[in-house]
Amino acid sequence: MRAALQLAASREDGPLKAEAIADAQDISIADVIRIVDGPLVSLRGVRPPELSYTGPAESLLPLWIALRSNVREILEGVSLADVASAQLPAEVSALSHAPGAWVDP
Repeated sequence: MRAALQLAASREDGPLKAEAIADAQDISIADVIRIVDGPLVSLRGVRPPELSYTGPAESLLPLWIALRSNVREILEGVSLADVASAQLPAEVSALSHAPGAWVDP
C-alpha cells in the first residue's frame, strides 16, 4: 500500500487509480521498490559499482554486480499487473518452486 501511495504521488499526470494498478503492465516491481526504498541492491548503503576491494576480496565486486543483475532481472520482469492478477511470469514461479527456495539456510 505504501508503495502504491508513493507511486501515485510521484505521477505527473494525476493520481494513480486502482484500475491503473490492475492494468499496469508498464510499472515494474523494480520501479516501485526504487521509488520507495531507492536502489534495488546496496551494501551498507553503497551501490555495488561504488565499492572497491583489494587482495583476496577483490572477486567480491563481480559477485555483488552479478547479484544486482539477477535481482534487477527478476524485479524488472514482474509488473504490478502480474501481482494484481496473481499471475507471476513462469521464470519467477519456477524460481519460487526450486528446492530450498522457502528454507532459510
